[in-house]
Amino acid sequence: MNKFIKVLLLLIFYYFNVSNASLAYAQQVEAQIDSLPKGTQCISCHEFEHKQWEKSDHAKSMAIADSTSVLANFNNVDVEHYGQKARFFIKDNRYLVTISYDDKTDTYPIKYTFGHFPLQQYLVETELGKLQVLPFAWDSREKKEGGQRWYHNYAHEEIRPEDRLHWRQPLQNWNGMCADCHSDGLERNYDTKQNSFNTQFDNINVGCLSCHGDMSEHGKKQNKESSHRAAMVPPLGNWLRNINDKIAHWQGEKRDNSFMDNCFACHSLRSPLTDGFKKNKPFLEQFTPQLPAAPNYHADGQIKEEVYVYGSFLQSKMYGAGVNCLDCHDKHTMKIKIEGNGLCLQCHSGEVYNVKEHHQHQENSQGAQCVNCHMPETRYMGVDDRRDHSFKIPRPDLSQQFNTPNACIKCHDDKSNSWADKKLTKWHGKPQALLPSKRLLMKLNAGQSISVAQHLSIIADEKLDVISRASALQMLSYTTQSIPANKLQPYIKHSEPLLRLSAASVGLLLAPKERERHLSPLLNDKLKAIRVAAARSLVSTAISSENQSIFSSAFEELTRTNEINSWRGEGRANQAMIALEVNDTLGAESALKQAIKIEPYFDAGYINLADLYRSQQRTSSVNSVLRQGMKNNPLSGALAYSYGLHLVRQQKLAKAIEYFEKSITLDSQNSQYAYTYVLAMDGTGDSQNALTELKRLTPKYPDKSQLKELGLYLSQKLNSKIDYDWFLKI
Repeated sequence: MNKFIKVLLLLIFYYFNVSNASLAYAQQVEAQIDSLPKGTQCISCHEFEHKQWEKSDHAKSMAIADSTSVLANFNNVDVEHYGQKARFFIKDNRYLVTISYDDKTDTYPIKYTFGHFPLQQYLVETELGKLQVLPFAWDSREKKEGGQRWYHNYAHEEIRPEDRLHWRQPLQNWNGMCADCHSDGLERNYDTKQNSFNTQFDNINVGCLSCHGDMSEHGKKQNKESSHRAAMVPPLGNWLRNINDKIAHWQGEKRDNSFMDNCFACHSLRSPLTDGFKKNKPFLEQFTPQLPAAPNYHADGQIKEEVYVYGSFLQSKMYGAGVNCLDCHDKHTMKIKIEGNGLCLQCHSGEVYNVKEHHQHQENSQGAQCVNCHMPETRYMGVDDRRDHSFKIPRPDLSQQFNTPNACIKCHDDKSNSWADKKLTKWHGKPQALLPSKRLLMKLNAGQSISVAQHLSIIADEKLDVISRASALQMLSYTTQSIPANKLQPYIKHSEPLLRLSAASVGLLLAPKERERHLSPLLNDKLKAIRVAAARSLVSTAISSENQSIFSSAFEELTRTNEINSWRGEGRANQAMIALEVNDTLGAESALKQAIKIEPYFDAGYINLADLYRSQQRTSSVNSVLRQGMKNNPLSGALAYSYGLHLVRQQKLAKAIEYFEKSITLDSQNSQYAYTYVLAMDGTGDSQNALTELKRLTPKYPDKSQLKELGLYLSQKLNSKIDYDWFLKI
């Protein structure tokens, strides 16, 4: 029986007084409806919404690989990238790939397509239940745009099998990295002992369930349409702009934008706290977000790495004014509601902003498009251009100071920041002065030194957006190793969850005697992210009997969170660190060995295990673990540096210098490596060359404070006033 007829009959039986026999048949129909896959029950009554959803990226987020879903050319196509080869072909109506590197060759059936535009990726099952993303993706853009081709996910570098980013490694695993945002009702079901998955989902793509939850009971109710509509009525109000207003304001009932937590569940860079997530549960009850900070964001908060939307949008004035996702995006197609500047002109005056006097470009040109100046694009995954949602004003003057991007010279790539700054000043006058707290935050994000008082002023400034304040609070350890309780207490009790979360995260800066007293209330916070962060900060603290129960409960949540994420090296390392704090050295050793086993190219696993052996005075084990790590991770600056420190402890200073120099070559961003390298040179009596090297290296690092101090010391030691003055000026 057609499922639409089933539902229709059921409604008829419910709405009218029918016989017992008819009612029995109705119950049979209801049972058949219940057996339908979750979400498909919605279609019969919500056909228009379903048609709209079919136009969305959500509908094509994942599919069984067949002729209706595969977009790529599988007509015996050979591709190669730095020695990695693949052949895509069809046999017995199945899509297959033969992929090789060096002497290793495997053939796999394509199990699923992943996404559809501007690229489509493909999943293969390398072990039972474990799906990996192939390293070659299909560029599904039009040919005139450079599309309709196979390309490597890391087009400009060689990704060898011993690289963490190699397609067979955990970071390219579908179950852990991708799955929960591409299918409804997904649970990873990771087995920590077997290092295996039994991943399940309700629907293969992102459908009704992800936003509306399981509405099957709603489908059975009498008067279901009227009751459902009543529950879904949004607050009454509109964005209105009076005749003299430049920008609209909300007029009406207070908006409830908490539904965006459903959006943020996927459109954010975050760590899961649960195995799978549920609709209409607070974001911080299910995830711990990565806040806007280096290296994922530029110093001014613009997106840099693949961070999605949450961190940038929460910085914006629009978010602060109450704008939500559905003001710009259709709720079912998810496409923008209006193409071009009309989208922005819903709220922004065209007479003020959509004129040449404002944008200074020819009408209808690319430069006249609001988004190209205020939502610049960054390209990810080779072909995927995504817009920044912090809606910033281009500031080439700040780009000169903090090396941040701006839309002006991104488009006019043959020009300089100085040129763009002069143009904007000519058109619009001098740029508006930044909040002092914002400028200090940019210095902090750029790796420049600020004082503790300045750092605290960022966090305290209520004119600054909350997520930026929370990010600064989370970075408090950058400027101090301790904090008085009265400085942290306002944020422990704050009404803003992100500030409470960051306060819990930096609780270790409190004196041990004060830590339990001030952080314990957060163990019982209504949001799991905060409870887990508080438990993490209190692991090594003596807990009083009155707080033991809530600590145990939060600690269990922390443990479960680490188990959920233990399919990759970081999860196991986190387990080890907690074990160490409770003096379980055997548990810590086991967890770190497992980290190395499941992810042999995770350098922190070796470094932490070596540190554990060093604390136990097992010198030969330290040496063995670090050498094994360097063999498996020859491009790790951190391992070379750690081995250099090991040699220093063995009083082999000259040999250590080789590894310190190597660490600088492998990681040119870490000023600590340069500091130790120069200090070691001085330790061998080669002070003049040490000073020369220090002068060469220092300009390369944003934070020069430690290097400057060393330079002043060496200059005095060598009685060189010229060098002393040089370091004074930097």
